[in-house]
Formats: sequence, structure tokens, C-alpha cells
Amino acid sequence: MTVPVMNPDPPTMETPAQALEKLAADGLLRRLRETTGLDDPRVVRDGRELWNFASNDYLGLASHPAIRAAFHEGLDRFGHGAGASRLITGSQPPHHRFEEGLAEAKGTGAALLFSSGFATAVGVIPALVGKDDFVLLDKLSHACLIDGARLSGATLRVFPHNNLDKLGRLLAGIREKHATARILILTESVFSMDGDLCPLAGLLELKEAHGAHLLLDEAHGFGVLGPTGMGLAEQLGVQDRVDFHMGTLSKATGLSGAYLAGSAEWRDLLVNRARSFIYSTAPPPALAHAASAALDLIRSEGGDTLRQQLRGNIERLAPGHPSPIIPRILGTNEAALGAADDLEAAGFLVPAIRYPTVPRGTARLRISVSARHSAEAIDALAGQLASFP
Repeated sequence: MTVPVMNPDPPTMETPAQALEKLAADGLLRRLRETTGLDDPRVVRDGRELWNFASNDYLGLASHPAIRAAFHEGLDRFGHGAGASRLITGSQPPHHRFEEGLAEAKGTGAALLFSSGFATAVGVIPALVGKDDFVLLDKLSHACLIDGARLSGATLRVFPHNNLDKLGRLLAGIREKHATARILILTESVFSMDGDLCPLAGLLELKEAHGAHLLLDEAHGFGVLGPTGMGLAEQLGVQDRVDFHMGTLSKATGLSGAYLAGSAEWRDLLVNRARSFIYSTAPPPALAHAASAALDLIRSEGGDTLRQQLRGNIERLAPGHPSPIIPRILGTNEAALGAADDLEAAGFLVPAIRYPTVPRGTARLRISVSARHSAEAIDALAGQLASFP
């Protein structure tokens, strides 16, 4: 038997320390910083109290007493752990009640609760499409949609941000050559780093004209847009034309977890195919119970009042902007990091967002507005922002 001779001088692999040094040199090193929340839109970091303009808690529900009370009630009634996956013994009454309530609110036949938005995307997309199918993805879509599309094995095509002309050409070309292939369009209702909206009406016209399906990620629209807070599709009156409504409970809902709402048949297929659902322990039943309370609040008159307060705060800081996410693009990593440090020194927590979260050369401040911000805090932040280019 011939024994292979090892190369006496094998290539040197990059060590973790070297990788970290390179990230630091490129202005891309991240680190965890302990942050303590207060019972208002302020936090404590490194012993300093800061106005929090970094959170996705758009309605202030993360500290709302009614949601806290519902969580406690859920703990008392259902416990704090599901104990197994939904297909074993983890499918408890609070999970079903939330899914039924969400399906009714969304106008769909059914809904399915997941542990996170990322788990939803990487479970749902590969369950909907496969190697003989196509995924058309907006270039600025969230990483979870990108990863879900890649995991599916479907042919992936990326269209320029909100470019309906390019999307139409892609759809026509695919349908001409692949008459029976499933085509899934992926986009966000509110884009998480730019705060702009997708052209939903045009997307629906194209998907219907070419026999495609649309998955709309309402992560940053849920709770914020629409007469009862169900998102952009509700705001435009087109909920029944969207095939798959995806969203999270970690933004305006103030909790954690995520959902996919659609027809009962698709829901049943996901129960059998979505690996992140099948092979994960169910979300805590107390959390699902609190999620139902949050859903009720969002859809209530009180929820509408919070949305009006949020809209007023957005108008105060950025008149005419369509969402609570307000970017201030500064270009370089150094400029964004320096601006974030300057704002923190002035008493404001505003994160610097860099590649790969946003394209290279578009590093920015990402300002998140809440219904609970005071006019004084918003005006003070606006004064600080006026000093940046």
C-alpha cells in the first residue's frame, strides 16, 4: 500500500485572531455590549443613560403592562417550556389560539408560528420551492430571505431594488422556457435598512400575470401599517392577493417569534416540510399566550392610537418618510462609526450599519422611531443630526 506523503510546508490557514484583526482594520468588527432597558425608550450602556433610537420596538409593546400581564398569566396557566416540537407534544392551546387569531386578522385560511423570522425563512422557502423552480429576490432583501432561497436549491435571480421592469422581464423569460415551474417572488414590505416600501400593487400585477407566487415579509410593517396594523398588504387592501404573509413578533409586537400566514393547504404542507418547524422545540406557550394579547392590542383602538403617535413622531423627525426606519447614509465605515460614537457621547443610541448588512460604500446610521419617544428627544436628536453631512 502506498502511503501518501504529506506536504512538509502546508498552506497556513487564517487563524481566528488574524480574521478578527482584518475585520478591525476594515472597520467591520462587531462586539457585544451589555445594555439594560428602562421602562421607557431609554437604555443604560456602560453606566450611561441613553435615548434609544436603535430598537425595533416601534409601538413600545416590549414594556407594555398588558403584554407583561399576559405573559405572567401564560406562565401560570401553561408553563414556561413547551417540552417538545409541535409534532410531538409541544403543540399547546396558546400556539393554536394565536395562529387562529392571526389567520383571521390576515384574512388567510391559516397561520403557523415559528421560533424566529430567520427560522421562518430558512424553513418555509425550501419547503415551497426546489431544484426545478425559480426564486426572484429583491436585491435589498433581508439575509434570512437570501439564505432561505439558497437553501431551497431553486434557481435564484436577483432583481434591482424595487425595479418592476427588470422583474417583469425575468418573469416573462422564465415562464416562456419553463411553463410548469413554480416561481416565488421574495420581498419585504418595509425594507429593514432603508425604511422604504416595496411597490406591492405592481408586484401583485406581475405575479398574477405570470402565474407566480409572492412571499411578502412584513417584519417591519406588522403592527405599524394598515388600519388594524396588519401591514402594507392591509393598508393597500390586497391581503387576499398575497400568497404568503411572513412577519416577526420581535418588532412592533414587542416579543419574539415569527409567523407564516397563507392557505390551510400550504400550512399543512409546511408542517410536513419546513425543517426549522419540524425539528425545533415549540416556542414557549406563555410567549404564544402573550402574542395573542399583543395581536389583540395592535388591532384595537389603543393600537390605532399608538400608530398615530408613531406616525406623528416620524413626521417630526423626517416629514413624509413612510416608516419608522430612517437611514442617514454616510458612506464609509469610519464615518458611520464616528457619527454613532458622537451621538452616544451626546446621549443617543443610534447604531452604525455596515457591510454586509448594507452594500459596501453605503454605511449609515439607522434611526428607529418609537411611539413612546418624546417630542423633546426627537428634536434633540434632530439637532445632533444636523451636524452630520
